[in-house]
Amino acid sequence: MGKIAQSTIKYLIEADFTAEGLVEKPDIIGAVFGQTEGLLGQDLDLRELQKSGRIGRIDVDLREKEGKTEGTIYIPSSLDSSETALIAAAVETIERIGPCEAKIKLRDVKDIREVKREYVVDRAKEILQKLMKEQPDADALAETIKGSVRTSEIIEYHGIECGPDAIDAGEVILVEGRADVANLLKNGIRNVAAVGGTSASKSILEVAKGKKVTVFLDGDRGGDLILKKLSRLLRIDSVVRAPDGKEVEELTDKEIFKALRQKVPFSEAIRKRGRVHRIEEQPEQSIEHKQDLNSNVKEKIKDILDKMIGTRAAYVFNKRMKMIEKLPLTQFTEENAALKNAEIVLIDGSITKEIADIADKLEIEYLIASSKDKEFETKKTKIMSVEDLDRSDV
Repeated sequence: MGKIAQSTIKYLIEADFTAEGLVEKPDIIGAVFGQTEGLLGQDLDLRELQKSGRIGRIDVDLREKEGKTEGTIYIPSSLDSSETALIAAAVETIERIGPCEAKIKLRDVKDIREVKREYVVDRAKEILQKLMKEQPDADALAETIKGSVRTSEIIEYHGIECGPDAIDAGEVILVEGRADVANLLKNGIRNVAAVGGTSASKSILEVAKGKKVTVFLDGDRGGDLILKKLSRLLRIDSVVRAPDGKEVEELTDKEIFKALRQKVPFSEAIRKRGRVHRIEEQPEQSIEHKQDLNSNVKEKIKDILDKMIGTRAAYVFNKRMKMIEKLPLTQFTEENAALKNAEIVLIDGSITKEIADIADKLEIEYLIASSKDKEFETKKTKIMSVEDLDRSDV
């Protein structure tokens, strides 16, 4: 249908036609004007109505089919509903188009205003949904304001960026950089100071002097290097690690406080990291032929599960205990190609029946997590928790 430019159009008459031969658009429009002329009187003559703008430009869609012509006639109207109905009925009386016999059948008379109203309502719903999604609630606004205020409280002391309580508090939490300080401040932790990465200088000694020192490190090799650097400068009481692969600056409030609850003495942190490194440097441990996990593999698995806390991920290993993939739990599906050759899969969180069923269908040998909802019946997969690993008969 051609574009209707008139802004006053109220209705659109749509009529389907069939002509017993080949006709063109001018033939059809001529038939509409010619064969309705005088039928409804002078007041409803289509030519006069079009001149006055009460009938819009008549348009036609047509197509040829097996020697015949078919299509649809469109007549825009700004007349009232009764007058428009008369025009629509008059169009059905046309019997010839050009030299050919023809038949015209009214398809519809559309109320353009109703169509516009439907559009307006649907569009208004979309706009409202967008506004509701983007509109923050009062709690979110309050937290944003509090976070901004807390972040603005960063001070500088002898070249070290700190929270306002870092100087006078009895304990100080040392982090890597300003972004880490800002994130902890945003979550209400004020006794925090940045050591400036691996280039930490002796000025940090003045901030830490006479205090209990906790070091809060990223969950990567960079965190190990900073711990090593700091241990040469000062006495460290406790160590906190972000989840494996995460940085302190990107942790959520829940992840921050969970990590702090799991802090360990410095001596234990050194032993733990050293044990992990030694296991990773050992030759890959095979679990072929469904043999039991040996003690080294168990320790490695437990260490990895500790570092996975908060990731909501699945770590996928082959039969040589070599990592194949890290993937979100939402991607733990039968269709995921990364799971096709999996031998051991470690889960952050609790194993559910759905996860157990998928692992069994994929014939994964071991599915291990911190905990599991219950005991599962599986044909191929051995479902285990950390407690199961600690049992002597596993």
